[in-house]
Amino acid sequence: MKKIEAIIKPFKLDDVRESLAEVGITGMTVTEVKGFGRQKGHTELYRGAEYMVDFLPKVKIEIVIADEMVDTCLETIMKTAQTGKIGDGKIFVVDVARVVRIRTGEEDEDAI
Repeated sequence: MKKIEAIIKPFKLDDVRESLAEVGITGMTVTEVKGFGRQKGHTELYRGAEYMVDFLPKVKIEIVIADEMVDTCLETIMKTAQTGKIGDGKIFVVDVARVVRIRTGEEDEDAI
């Protein structure tokens, strides 16, 4: 099993969620996060004063899936979240050793 963590632009969340549902991925955790990479933040004007915004709003999607779904999931997120501009985000793939569903005690892929 793998855990996919995708950091994307907030306005792309609904499109990504719908695209993932179309390929059979329905469960996910979504968190509002802030950060920056090469984008480096930006400046804003407030009451006539310019100030630096270091951390930009992003959305982190976390999905745990079977190994055979990884490529489909990655392609779907990349295709849907891409705007072609700086700050589109990143995707991380991490091994998952064990999953347990608290309610039933089911484990691993049965628990997903």
